[in-house]
Amino acid sequence: MTALTIRRDRSPEVLRKLAKTEANARVVRRLLAIADALSGLSRKKAAEAAGMDRQTLRDWVIRYNVHGLDGLYDCWSDGRPPRLEPQERTKLARIVLAGPGSESGLSAFTRKDLVRICEARFGKTFHPASMGRLLRRLGFSRQKARPGRSRGLLKGAPRF
Repeated sequence: MTALTIRRDRSPEVLRKLAKTEANARVVRRLLAIADALSGLSRKKAAEAAGMDRQTLRDWVIRYNVHGLDGLYDCWSDGRPPRLEPQERTKLARIVLAGPGSESGLSAFTRKDLVRICEARFGKTFHPASMGRLLRRLGFSRQKARPGRSRGLLKGAPRF
């Protein structure tokens, strides 16, 4: 197996100066590890000095070789795409706002009810907890029906 070479368009001194002016601490560690490796320190010792293992340093060297300094920054993706399309989310919000019909016998939707509705209408399944998170993102708050007293209607009735 051949040793991985590090591009030499910047000297270790230049990389250390760049590390002094960098605000991102993670990038600073990567710059210093590469500078140490360029200075002749073994990859293992350079990685340990920067608080990473040798394989991690190797991955950052590969990104540095391909992309230069920009390769040392984290590139976070947007994450998993939402399960429901925007128009489906709009339809779900309308369903929630309209409430259950009087023929259903329900006074309010539960998350399990909405999971069944999504599966029937959109063909997409959810866990009830995921449905709760989706409802929060749609701007709905969790409301529970609470028993209330009819104050003043039954004067003199015993309290329980």
